[in-house]
Amino acid sequence: MRIAVGSERLSKQEGVRKAFSHYFDCVEVMGVKCGSGVSNQPMSDDETIEGAVNRAKAALPHGELGVGIEAGIKPVKHSINGYLNTTWCAIIDADGFLTVGSAPDFEYPKAIIEAAHKGVEASASAAGLFGVDEMELKESGVIGELTRGVCRRSEYTYLAVLMALAPRLHRELF
Repeated sequence: MRIAVGSERLSKQEGVRKAFSHYFDCVEVMGVKCGSGVSNQPMSDDETIEGAVNRAKAALPHGELGVGIEAGIKPVKHSINGYLNTTWCAIIDADGFLTVGSAPDFEYPKAIIEAAHKGVEASASAAGLFGVDEMELKESGVIGELTRGVCRRSEYTYLAVLMALAPRLHRELF
């Protein structure tokens, strides 16, 4: 099965590969450079989901399935800083059947939230905060830094992909 991911980030491709490999033989995952069609730092679930869907649709011509993964920030009343990170996955096939799922949300440090309100992408502000290279951080993810490497971006992405895959495993129920 050829799966096109709307991102060139290896951590996202690895999360997709790991999730699909549980259910399908001969999984081939390829990254496709494409934009999300939303702001650099989505600020709601709706905007983040829209970005994931746009990426999945843009990737679809390159595979049997198109997968989009988008991270954003959403307001949450009882969180420490008023916002949580959210990551959504969208999967679409040639028939237009679209499924979405998300990874668990997590708290961002105050400095990242403040920068996000100024339009700065989380990875850019987090790199400075944690004292790591931004490209390295884009692979490990902010979650990788916050958990001291226990949960890296590929593992976190894997969870979002599993949630989006679940309805496809029981399509007759949906």
